[in-house]
Amino acid sequence: MASLTIRLHPADNVVVAGVDLLPGTPLPDVDTGTDIATRAAIPSGHKVAVRAIAVGEPVRKYNQVIGFATQPIEPGDHVHVHNTGMGDSFERDYAFSADAHPTAIIPEAERATFQGILRPDGRVATRNYIGVLTSVNCSATAARLIADKFRGDALDAYPNVDGVVALAHGYGCGMGAQGEAIDALRRTIAGYARHPNFAAVIILGLGCEVNQIDRLVEAEKLDPSETLHTMSIQDLGGTASAVRAGVERIKALLPKANEVHRQTVPASHLTLALQCGGSDGYSGITANPALGYAVDLLVRNGGTAVLSETPEVYGAEHLLTRRAVSREVGEKLVERIRWWEDYTSRTGGEMNNNPSPGNKKGGLTTILEKSLGAVAKAGTTNLVDVVRYAEPIVGPGLVFMDTPGYDPVSATGQVAGGANVLCFTTGRGSVFGSKPTPSLKLATNTPLYRKMTDDMDIDCGPIATGDATIEEIGRAIFQLILDTASGQKSKSELLGVGADEFTPWQMGAVM
Repeated sequence: MASLTIRLHPADNVVVAGVDLLPGTPLPDVDTGTDIATRAAIPSGHKVAVRAIAVGEPVRKYNQVIGFATQPIEPGDHVHVHNTGMGDSFERDYAFSADAHPTAIIPEAERATFQGILRPDGRVATRNYIGVLTSVNCSATAARLIADKFRGDALDAYPNVDGVVALAHGYGCGMGAQGEAIDALRRTIAGYARHPNFAAVIILGLGCEVNQIDRLVEAEKLDPSETLHTMSIQDLGGTASAVRAGVERIKALLPKANEVHRQTVPASHLTLALQCGGSDGYSGITANPALGYAVDLLVRNGGTAVLSETPEVYGAEHLLTRRAVSREVGEKLVERIRWWEDYTSRTGGEMNNNPSPGNKKGGLTTILEKSLGAVAKAGTTNLVDVVRYAEPIVGPGLVFMDTPGYDPVSATGQVAGGANVLCFTTGRGSVFGSKPTPSLKLATNTPLYRKMTDDMDIDCGPIATGDATIEEIGRAIFQLILDTASGQKSKSELLGVGADEFTPWQMGAVM
């Protein structure tokens, strides 16, 4: 690792600027032993050519194809959207299960532990909330009014309750009563209703919506009980009456919800959601591989991690299919990739509409480059399953969930699937949170960490400067995951972020 640039593989024809480079800056050429002079200003995190690249020739980073030259590129040139594009589609060698290998699982008696909340049915929680879920947008305001009654000092008598949170959304009506869209919405709401981080839940509806609560309960085999209640605004006589009834119901639930205590449990009870947003040129170099190292530690300790954002593994899916435990698991991922190619084509889009403008400003040029960095979050262990949006995540091991790349929608599906901790890497900055699951934000570079210290939980930037290794930061992330699962508040929790980020995937047409 040089002070000015970062070379990720000897076969790469680009390096990454470690600092802002002025035109004429001499860079050592490892191929010839002579210096290359930069031919333009190169922002930190962006790419510099170290070899001549002809039109149509692959641009290689991580020893993988991240795009193709759209015009001649000379050594020292800035390599970005002005001279690099997706090019024609190219074949990926899926080589199903070729790199699958046994994972060395740590014996149970020696596994890492955390202080978790053990539910009566054996599930383990990392937080203890009461939730007000909504079946439809029409009940969103009433749900928020109910939760608002428990702000401030209202819960002082219940120190073991983390809060009362309303998770409202803008969906649930103006949609088909049958089909993939409503099935996904019901899975999402039911997944939150079952989530171990909720001591109790109220599902609040209007009464006439397409997403009828009784059909939701029946389809998802939910069991109304002392911890799961359903209410309808129309049946209760209006908004004010529903709010009063909801408040009284929660007051009755609070004493029982408070009767919890944390106890030592193995890390195998953790299901970790993996997210990245506001990525930059350092994401695949620092935070993502460090998180991947932490994922490997979690899996070795018997835990589960879930990678998602299908459009953001596009072009790197072959790295996952090679690690699939079976051809069937690998082909499930490829089928989802094909679905997204067809979906974007039908809707007039393209898979390379990502990276976003912010990603590009941070140095990412194509979705291939972004995906290769994003997959690093998944570590090196086998891919054990591929599930649909908001389906239950069953580990142990690395699982892939099919979700959009939009962070709130993707994370909502992961939490619905049972994730009880979430790690979110960012290079441009993010203020994300995800109640009832604590969310940790990992900064890819130190300037971002210092600029947004109120939001960032850990600085992965020292990897880029050579002041820390991926292993060192990875172990620090793993320890922070354990501490957070034990009750230590994340930055987003201290700020109160996490309720408004509940965003189910609106898959179907709005009628």
